[in-house]
Amino acid sequence: MLAARLAADRARVDACLEALFETRQAPAPRLEAAMRHGVLVGGKRLRPVLVYAAGRALGAADEALDAPAAALELIHAYSLVHDDLPAMDDDDLRRGQPTVHRAYDEATAILAGDALQALAFEVLAGTAHPRLPAMVAALARAAGRDGMVAGQVLDLAAVGGHPDVAALATMHGHKTGALIRAAVRLGGLVAVAEDDPRLAALEGYAAAIGLAFQVHDDVLDVTGDTATLGKASGADAARDKPTYPTLLGLEGARAKARELVEEGVAALAPLGASAAPLAELARYMIERDH
Repeated sequence: MLAARLAADRARVDACLEALFETRQAPAPRLEAAMRHGVLVGGKRLRPVLVYAAGRALGAADEALDAPAAALELIHAYSLVHDDLPAMDDDDLRRGQPTVHRAYDEATAILAGDALQALAFEVLAGTAHPRLPAMVAALARAAGRDGMVAGQVLDLAAVGGHPDVAALATMHGHKTGALIRAAVRLGGLVAVAEDDPRLAALEGYAAAIGLAFQVHDDVLDVTGDTATLGKASGADAARDKPTYPTLLGLEGARAKARELVEEGVAALAPLGASAAPLAELARYMIERDH
């Protein structure tokens, strides 16, 4: 059941993303190709899946969730294009393919990331939703100086350092967690008003599972292989980046991820049975091997 639902949601958002590039007379074909490479070459689509799951839990229709789901994945794609640059993580492989700056060049990768970010807001702004301002604000906060970009700066500053578990959680709460929280908030806002208490329950869930996702990613960097991960394994250790396994040990990190998932599932209690798919998805996230 979960596998079928995930496949359907991934196919749905992929179709939305593909449509942004089809039958279009692009003024800069090389830029267009680099953007396609950054967003359409594979991906788990976890964040769009969370948009759909959170929205459905509160009664939203899939059609109304398409634009927020696509917009969030465009922001995520832009962040990966920029993260992979030599000035950042200097990665050569992403999703089993050359990173955008390797497939094209650094300048084109920077501009492709910029364009993907702008396209995300164009897609979201194209919806006629009564809570569109709140949705745009949620995405902007998650992506910007109080969210993902702040997290990336903290991540770069932590290289070679020795932060404690709390400092690591703060960093990842911005870098990874911000977009996870935005996913469930956007899905929720499609369905209910900003003051609906169920949004707070969703955000408690997202805060916990966003961190669990990062802890598990740190574990996979140690235990996975390049072919399975689609990117270089052991990269964090090679760059002397602090991770949960280095602070807690491998088994301690695994236990921390499980604890966080159960914390997130518990936060869903006010939503009742409608939140069951969200709980199932959270547990799946830390069982996956890729």
